Parts: sequence; C-alpha cells; structure tokens
Amino acid sequence: MGDLKKLSGYLGKYRRDMGIGAILVVGETFFELLIPVLMAGLIDYGVAAHDMAYIRDKGIQMMLCALLSLATGLLYARFAARAAYGLGANIREAEYERVQAYAFSNLDHFQTSSLVTRMTTDVTVIQNAINGGLRPLVRSPIMLCMGVGLSFWMKPELAVIFFVCTPVLAAILFGVVRKVGPMYGVLQTAVDRLNQVVQEGMTAIRVVKAFVRGEYQEEKFQEVNENLMQTSQRTFHYAVLNLPSFQLVMYTTVVLLLWFGGNMILNDTLQVGKLTGFLSYVFQVMNSMMMISNVFLLLTRSLASARRICQVLEEPVVLTSPEDPVTVIPDGRVDFEQVSFKYKEQAREYALSNVDLHIPAGQTVGILGGTGSAKTTLVQLLPRLYDVSQGVVKVGGRDVREYDLTALRDAVGIVLQKNVLFSGTIRENLLWGNEQASEEELWEACRIACADEFIKPLPKGLDTELGQGGAGISGGQKQRLCIARTLLKHPKILIFDDSTSAVDTATEGRIRSALGKLTEVTKIIIAQRVTSVMGADQIVILDDGKIHDCGTHEELLERNKIYQEICASQLKGGEAYGQAD
Repeated sequence: MGDLKKLSGYLGKYRRDMGIGAILVVGETFFELLIPVLMAGLIDYGVAAHDMAYIRDKGIQMMLCALLSLATGLLYARFAARAAYGLGANIREAEYERVQAYAFSNLDHFQTSSLVTRMTTDVTVIQNAINGGLRPLVRSPIMLCMGVGLSFWMKPELAVIFFVCTPVLAAILFGVVRKVGPMYGVLQTAVDRLNQVVQEGMTAIRVVKAFVRGEYQEEKFQEVNENLMQTSQRTFHYAVLNLPSFQLVMYTTVVLLLWFGGNMILNDTLQVGKLTGFLSYVFQVMNSMMMISNVFLLLTRSLASARRICQVLEEPVVLTSPEDPVTVIPDGRVDFEQVSFKYKEQAREYALSNVDLHIPAGQTVGILGGTGSAKTTLVQLLPRLYDVSQGVVKVGGRDVREYDLTALRDAVGIVLQKNVLFSGTIRENLLWGNEQASEEELWEACRIACADEFIKPLPKGLDTELGQGGAGISGGQKQRLCIARTLLKHPKILIFDDSTSAVDTATEGRIRSALGKLTEVTKIIIAQRVTSVMGADQIVILDDGKIHDCGTHEELLERNKIYQEICASQLKGGEAYGQAD
C-alpha cells in the first residue's frame, strides 16, 4: 500500500477531482438506499389501502431519488475519469523524466522492454484501478453498513441471516484475493518478455529476413505468447471465482429469506412490502460484498504494477552534478590519472586498469586495440557516461566530477559506435546538436562531415524526411550526419568511436582533412583502420584494458610488435606501407 500512497502524490491538481468524485458516490449511494424504504411504504400502505394519492407521492419520491442517483453517478464518472487519466499522465511523465536522468549504469538495471511496459501497461492498470475501483471503494462500505442497519431496523429476526452468510462470502473472497495477488506480478513479467521479443523482432526485421530466420522468430514469439496466455489463464482462473462464490452465497441467502420471510407473512408477523424492501437490501449488501472483492482484486493487481513503477522512480541516479558545479570548461585538455574502472562493484576484474594518459588541448589522438580492449569504455568516462572506480579523469585541468553535467556533455561531443537518428527531417536531426544553428552553420557542419555530397541532390535538401531511425539512407550517410550533428555542438573535445567504419576510404580522408583544420578542438579517434589514425599526434594502443604503448605512427612502427602486425595486415602492399615485404 505504501507504493500506491506514493503514486497518489502525483495526482497534483487532479486530487480535487478525485475528492469531488468520492462525494458524488456518497450522494449516489444515499439516494439509492432510500428507494427500498419508499417502496416498502408504497406496498404496505399505498397498495394495501388502495390509496392512489399515497402511491403517486411515493412513486414521485422514488423517481426523484432514481434521477438524483443517476445524475450523481454520471457526474462521478466524469470526475473519476479526469482523476484517473490525469494521474496516469503525471506518472508516465515522472517515469520518463526519471529515465532521462539515468546514467548508463542505471539503464543497465532495466531491460528496454520492461521500461516500456512500466510506462504503458502498468500505468494503465493504475488508471483502471481508479476508474473501476473508486466508486465501489467508497460505495461498498456505505451500502454494507447502511444496508445491514436498515435491514435490522425493518426486521431484526431476518437480519440474523446476514451474520451467517456474509462471513462465508468474506472468507471465500479473501482466499481468492490471497491466491491471485502474487500471480499478477508474474503476469506483468510475462508481458515484459513478450514486449522484449516483439521489440527485438521489429528492430532487427532486416537481419531476420537476410538470414531467413522468420520461422525461428515466429517460434520464439509463439513461446512467449503461449507463456503469457497460460499465465493469464492461471491468474484469471482464480480471479473469476469471486463471481460464482458471490452468486452461490447470494442465492442461498435469498432462498433462506424467502423461506423464513414467507412463514412470517403467513403468520401475520411480517408485511409483504417489508419483505420486498428487505430483499432489496439483501441484494445491495451482497453486491457491496462483491464490489469489495473486486476492489481487492484491482488493488492486488495495482499493487504489483505500483511496485514496478516505484522501482523506476526510486532508482537512485548514480551520476549527478555537484552542489556547486563548475559550468565553464576552459579547454580540451584531457588527463587520465591512474584510472581503473569496472561496470559493477561486485565484478572481479576491471575493464580498465591503471590508465595514465595525457592529451594536450587541440591534439589529435588515435586509439587502437582489439575487440574487448575497452576502447569505448575509455572515452565514455570523459562525458561522465560512467564514473571511474579508481583514479581521476580530468578535462580542462579539472576532475570531470566537478563540472555541471550539462556543461560537460556540451563540451564533449561523442559520435557513438552505433549511429542513432530520429524520425523527422535531416534538419530536425541536425538541430539536436544546436537548436539555434543557422542555415550557414548547418551546411558548414555537413561540408566538414562530407554529408553535403548526398544532401544537396535531394529534392528537399535539409527538409528531406529520413523515416524511422534514418531508414531511408545508407549506413555511411548515417555516420556522416551523426558527425555533422556533433560538430554543431562546437565542442572542445570530439570523440569518434569507430564512426567512419561505413564510409569509403576517400570520403574518410576528406573528413579527416576537414577535421584537421579544427586546431582548437581535441580529437580522439577510435578506429579499426590504421589509415584513420596514422596522421594523429599520438596513437594509443589498448590491450585488455591497459595501455600497451603510446607514440606516433613512426615511433610505434619502429618499436611496437602489435602495431607492426596491424600495419602489416592492413597496409602491406600499399603505398602507405612503402611496399614492404
């Protein structure tokens, strides 16, 4: 219940709507409970005495109560809907904002499909709990108390039946709720798995078709879909038991009342109108018990969803700005001082170990190394996508942990290994780098990245629609757009994480030549091709998370065996390698 209480704090301005809705339910219940009393009088005094005036007056009163009950019920629906969907919108917004504040290490705790489910399905469960649960939550206790009270007032002897039947129904419903409760958490996890398979299948649909693995993906989907179906069947198999249990107890109560009540009428100790009114209260009391059980089922499922939502909201953000942050990065000088890093504290080995590297401002540095040598890990420490485990990373002579995160990441432009573009036009994607960029700045960034070569021939130029994820252009074109987008930030440090791998050698040479003119920008280039880093001021060779060697192309070619092997494999027979044997 603590999780639901916490989520109720997101009601905000909709708290008033929920309060008004609860008041309207009380009014609706009051008017509805008056009707059986009026009906009993109408039968016992109006019909029995053939008093048409009395019948008319009571009929008008009953009609008025029914209309007022209908009006308050309709108004309740309006206010409850506003409160439910307003709360859902606020929770989703809070979840999304929280996820945006996450560091990479926070995102490692959740699968993407699970985060999507928590922002959609789980929030919908909370909304349904309010929409379908607020009315019976307020109405049922009132009807139960007033119905039992009024039935005692009408005929105490018959009301004793409630004390026999009601506890039986309560015990059955309690057992159902207790059984179903834990199963809702399992159900939501099954939804997560289904979403994960769907997301993977749709994202990698081209790979699936290329490898003719459609049947395999169908079987994989069928497995999780079958699991979700079976989990849902097991869950709701028990959840629906409350209806037959309710009907069994209710009809048993009605039979007992008719038996004992009929005998009382035959013995002239009970009037027909009172028995009719009493039966109305029986249905109302039993219905209130049924509604209470439904509320508990809704609450049980919403508790599982609320826990999952709160896990997202309560996840402590690992990386935040300091209390008094530095907002100005003076230059692009980079220093790694005895840096070690591991992704999880409990990990036995470090991804990076004792890295000591110093890069003057404006220098171009190449980073080479085999797969898994932690090249990407190294550069991700500069914009604080992760924090070091040991040692210090400095930018502009200061520890990166002293800077405001926004200012630091604006000063460090990184073109990620995986190119990411968004739905929309080329212009909209480029403006991610700088929302205020002018037309001239956009074209200048595209010229440096050699993206203007394919943009200018397009009929709409910068206003060309890219499609989802840039589906309308090639991999090399995506890379060039990502480089242009990063250049628009005017960063002091530019990081290229193997970001020209899909670009032909001639185009890559032109990009390197244009970047070389940015003399005030520190450039760090992670590459697989030696030609990408041969002209760098220094080349760093990483091996198993450690710096194996560092120097210029000529120095490493003379003394470093790993670098010699890389050059021999990539450049042998080429002009750059001097036609060596």
